[in-house]
Amino acid sequence: MADVLVMKEIEDKALTLGIDLSTVDLDSIHLPPGEDYGIFSDDEEVYKEENLEFDTGFGNIIVVDNTPVVTKEKFTKLEGVIRKIFSQIGVIKDDGFWMPVDPATEKTVGYCFIEFNTPQEAELAKERGQGYKLDRLHIFTVSMFDDFDRFMRVPDEWAPPPKKDYAPGENLQQWLTDAKARDQFVIRASSDTEVLWNDARHLKPDPVYKRAFWTESFVQWSPLGTYLATVHRQGAAVWGGATTFNRLMRYAHPQVKLIDFSPGEKYLVTYSSHEPSNPRDANRVIINIFDVRTGKVMRDFKGSADDFAIGGTGGVTGVSWPVFKWSGGREDKYFARMGKNVLYVYEAETFSLVDKKSLKVENIMDFSWSPTDPIISLFVPETGGGNQPARVSLVSIPSKEELRQKNLFSVSDCKMYWQSNGDYLAVNVDRYTKTKKSTYTGFELFRIKERDIPIEVLELENKNDKIIAFAWEPKGHRFAVIHGDNPKPDISIYSMRTAQHTGRVSKLTTLKGKQANALFWSPAGRFIVLAGLKGFNGLLEFYNVDELETMATTDHFMATDVEWDPTGRYVATAVTSVHEMENGFNIWSFNGKHLYRILKDHFFQFLWRPRPPSFLTPEKEEEIAKNLKKYSKKYEAEDQDVSLLLSEQEREKRRVLKEDWDKWLNEWKLMHEEERLDRINLRDGEASDEEEEYEAKDIEVEEVVDVTKEILHFEYGQE
Repeated sequence: MADVLVMKEIEDKALTLGIDLSTVDLDSIHLPPGEDYGIFSDDEEVYKEENLEFDTGFGNIIVVDNTPVVTKEKFTKLEGVIRKIFSQIGVIKDDGFWMPVDPATEKTVGYCFIEFNTPQEAELAKERGQGYKLDRLHIFTVSMFDDFDRFMRVPDEWAPPPKKDYAPGENLQQWLTDAKARDQFVIRASSDTEVLWNDARHLKPDPVYKRAFWTESFVQWSPLGTYLATVHRQGAAVWGGATTFNRLMRYAHPQVKLIDFSPGEKYLVTYSSHEPSNPRDANRVIINIFDVRTGKVMRDFKGSADDFAIGGTGGVTGVSWPVFKWSGGREDKYFARMGKNVLYVYEAETFSLVDKKSLKVENIMDFSWSPTDPIISLFVPETGGGNQPARVSLVSIPSKEELRQKNLFSVSDCKMYWQSNGDYLAVNVDRYTKTKKSTYTGFELFRIKERDIPIEVLELENKNDKIIAFAWEPKGHRFAVIHGDNPKPDISIYSMRTAQHTGRVSKLTTLKGKQANALFWSPAGRFIVLAGLKGFNGLLEFYNVDELETMATTDHFMATDVEWDPTGRYVATAVTSVHEMENGFNIWSFNGKHLYRILKDHFFQFLWRPRPPSFLTPEKEEEIAKNLKKYSKKYEAEDQDVSLLLSEQEREKRRVLKEDWDKWLNEWKLMHEEERLDRINLRDGEASDEEEEYEAKDIEVEEVVDVTKEILHFEYGQE
């Protein structure tokens, strides 16, 4: 907040001096050496960090050791061989090869230096050249030139590090203890990032923390809401707290573009893509996995974009994000990624492949983890011209045992949707008709927690309907589907249970002709928002699935985003900067009542702060729900107090407005009285101002409109 306050002081000072800051080029202002005028610089924090390493400028040079020792005659041949090996990895500069020679023996000394165009190519050369076997006696050892400079700075004698007194850190879950049980959210608009409380009782947001230029691209909450991550050119950082948001850790990764947390917040995955010096080569991809608390790189993955672009729906530079998908639950035990005809499954304890080998899956197209259990669902398309059917398989990790498999025929596309508790898996299958000219849709519904994992087939009444959206009810047994053709598709809601039998799917209702293309279930279930985004201009319908009735129909013109708060009490709709007008957000109650609206120019992000799972057992939650009236009395009283306060504030506001009106009215009455004599004179002595006391008379007035003078000429003697 300090930087915001300083800027406010500067603006106030400029206002008193009559200076228009918009005409001042602030970048051209430089302070005299040694002066800071009380303005704190983030750079000072960087300079004070321990063990700070500066770039020596030789990051694109590698040292290749254990090369053959040869005479002058074989020098050129050896250089050509080494150049050929490493030029396949990156572009070597014209004068970027140097192999020292011993003046006494006139032989090479067993190592050489190679300079590439970019540091990324040098790192790749180090990775791929390490252990290269030139012959039986010469196996290359490759190092970065910068490493030697760092090793030379190590002291000859060991000294114990200085002891630091223990200082307890801030409770990172303190925000969960808010006395008003409010939720926080973060927004980004223009250059500012703000964290605010959603104070719905007072119909406004309550500021928590604000900072300009906090991030260079985007911000992201961790899955349990403990950290707020920011992204910078040098890497990522995480911040925590309820009100202060101190920086907790940095993660060095130059030019980082994307980040992703593991579900339990133990690890942070960062991604960057670097263009090669040769335009014909694929982009260079670097992925680091950090320990969130220590900032240590647990493992890195490097290669071309093609190495990470197998399957998926596409992402940055052809790479599907996230590249690594984590197993369900908060343990963060396993993570996996696809390769060509293979699935790599790693265990987080050792960051190595499970059983030291990958899972061979021919033609694997897609996979996803159960949200709660170490179970992977795999999709493999048809092969052999249809002779080998497509299939969906469930595989248990770490045993790699296949739990269930379903063969699918004439498949054109397949999407997998897990229910949040991992109880069900819905597989949306698009199949070709016999003529192969069109497709029709159906669902394969897996009951994961039941014996032998039974599968039920669900087909829509009109099999030719296009599936626009699908969504499971969180922690529930229902799901919703938008199907049909725009502009008015239908919405069907199904249950995995019936009144008589829990093992059969049943349709609850179909809502005809709804202008919606997105579904947003409440995190607590029961309620759903049917939203028409993009081309539907932000139409919103708040629907109660328990009662099968619409609670409210409204709209947020040009809305681009809809997001429930983690408790299911409020809904935020936003118009981001993809539209040039109406940027900002609205807050609604769960039943569609509009609470307040905030407009922000150049609005980029709105994110609710996630909450960790409750410690209460399902039985305890059910007990609270049954006795809700007993618990709610306290909060109803508080709500009533707030309502009275708001009413009092509204009455005070009206009182002030009435006083202003009376004051203005009295001023005009006084002016009217002061001008009375002038009005009497204008009325020829009539004293009264009342119009009804006058008699209207019609008076005819003759008025010369125009006079024209014309001279006529007559001839002499004319009569």
